[in-house]
Amino acid sequence: MSATEELSGILSRRQEINEKLEEGLEVKPKYKFVNVYTEFHEFSRKEIKQYEETFNKFDEGRDGFLDLTEVKRMMERLGAPQTHLGLKAMIAEVDEDGDNKISFREFLLIYRKARLGELEMDSGLEALARLTEINVDQVGVNGAKNFFEAKIEELAKKNKFHDEIVQEQEEKRREAEEKALRRQRFKEKTAIFQH
Repeated sequence: MSATEELSGILSRRQEINEKLEEGLEVKPKYKFVNVYTEFHEFSRKEIKQYEETFNKFDEGRDGFLDLTEVKRMMERLGAPQTHLGLKAMIAEVDEDGDNKISFREFLLIYRKARLGELEMDSGLEALARLTEINVDQVGVNGAKNFFEAKIEELAKKNKFHDEIVQEQEEKRREAEEKALRRQRFKEKTAIFQH
């Protein structure tokens, strides 16, 4: 989808919403509630829960969607960075509702397409599916959890700011402990002088 088409779609939807509001009509969202367990019957409940855990780790805004920035960070953390156009193409390939974000349902579409061999080789989505796919039946839920935690930890270590952030957090914790200790000592001295 080109930028012009994308903007045109957004403006058309906004126009539609404005017209309905002017007429006093109710504006219904364009998305629908789906039960991923029944829609994605090819996945076991364990697999869906594991995919959900993966999705939630990258949903930094906690809004139930992966936007362009979150997809960008996810691919960087997985060691498969994409160009801006590559990221937009990844989203467009599974973005059925046209909101330029990936919902959890759309995230599951990536794995469905991967299993069916419908993803282009060397595409961003193929890399995403390959880097995050794990056979839960072989390693179990705890094994899958450990795999993802280890993978994210390994990739986080590569982040040049990770060590600095950890160091800052450690310094803040140490300062807070020292402050609490000084406060406690002051209270003890004050109590001694009052008696």
